Amino acid sequence: MPLYGPLEFAIEQAHKRDMELHAWFNPYRATKDGNYTALSPHHITNIKPEWFFTYAGQKLFDPGIPEVREYIVRVILDVVDNYDVDGIHIDDYFYPYHVAGQQINDSQTFAKYGSAFTDIREWRRDNVNRLVKMLSDSIQQHNPRLKFGASPSGIWANKYQNPEGTDTRGGDSYYELYADSKKWVKEGWVDYINPQLYRLLNDRSVAFNVLVDWWGNNTYGRHLYIGQGPYRIIENKLIGFRQPSQLPKQIKYLRKNPRVQGSVYFSSNSLIKNPLGFTDSLKNNYYRYPALPPVMLWRDSIAPNPPNGVAATSSAGAVTLTWQQPLPATDNEPVYGYVIYRFDESDKLIKIEDPKKIIHIQYNTNTTYTDISTIKGKSYRYAVTAIDRLKNESERSMPVLIKFK
Repeated sequence: MPLYGPLEFAIEQAHKRDMELHAWFNPYRATKDGNYTALSPHHITNIKPEWFFTYAGQKLFDPGIPEVREYIVRVILDVVDNYDVDGIHIDDYFYPYHVAGQQINDSQTFAKYGSAFTDIREWRRDNVNRLVKMLSDSIQQHNPRLKFGASPSGIWANKYQNPEGTDTRGGDSYYELYADSKKWVKEGWVDYINPQLYRLLNDRSVAFNVLVDWWGNNTYGRHLYIGQGPYRIIENKLIGFRQPSQLPKQIKYLRKNPRVQGSVYFSSNSLIKNPLGFTDSLKNNYYRYPALPPVMLWRDSIAPNPPNGVAATSSAGAVTLTWQQPLPATDNEPVYGYVIYRFDESDKLIKIEDPKKIIHIQYNTNTTYTDISTIKGKSYRYAVTAIDRLKNESERSMPVLIKFK
């Protein structure tokens, strides 16, 4: 075990880099393999063995047991209450993915708790829905500014299974995993949905573009972040991902859809390896300029007031800005950070809608910033905005003009 708190460290480092950190959970998986002897005597599978069934060598929480749902919620709330995370995120593992020769051993649980259902499949789906609803309610109660999202399998249901599904032929979440991810969005239980669309454009069986379009039509006003798979380049199972243009074309495609708020890339290890130069493309092209996360108006629609008294001084090859903390917002939400904009002499208008003008975003309440990227002899105008925890942004401050000597 490390001699520090890994999650606390990760949060601190993410916020220093103006990034949100969402804690990621696989709620039902208790073990990754069958090496049970390596587990601590205090592991929950040893303390409460009756809460689990074994499937393909893994021990999984039985979603039909009410105490299991309560326990999972308590575990996640421990993170909500004790760590400065920006969100809670549940992965695509609900009831297990099908493995030939395996069956889910929950008939006794169904007999005990499923009296309201005649179909065990509907009961299983209801169990997952109950957990998602419990998590949504509990997270909002404990921290109303915390985001809650899920990254389900890319296919909710195939059209041959359900007329409301996609024109695809692949593994689904509704029938295989008993996860009704569309319902979670429709009911407003999640703030964002992040379907894993790790497939090729125009694929004959599971087309990326078909799934993007379907999810875009089923957001119900919530945020849609498309899961993209640079790991596929390294995995080398779908040969189309070896084409350098595949993932960039996917980005261009989804950015044409106004109901898509962004992308989530799996995995970070893949991006570190920069396969086919894709990471370079992200940094130098598609994410060249900084940006704030999109606002969630159903969570908080009131922006902070703008900062006051912005001043600029030049010294030792840099410009130092200072400002005053703004007056409290009408909802008394505290300021969480600031955005610094810089405009050149050639800029006729001071418009903060242009991300090219952002030179710094900070997730802290320091009221000073030093710009070291100035050029001697040029004049600059600076403006500062305030943001709250959910990234509502204030109007800009009065701009300040300085000529760098």
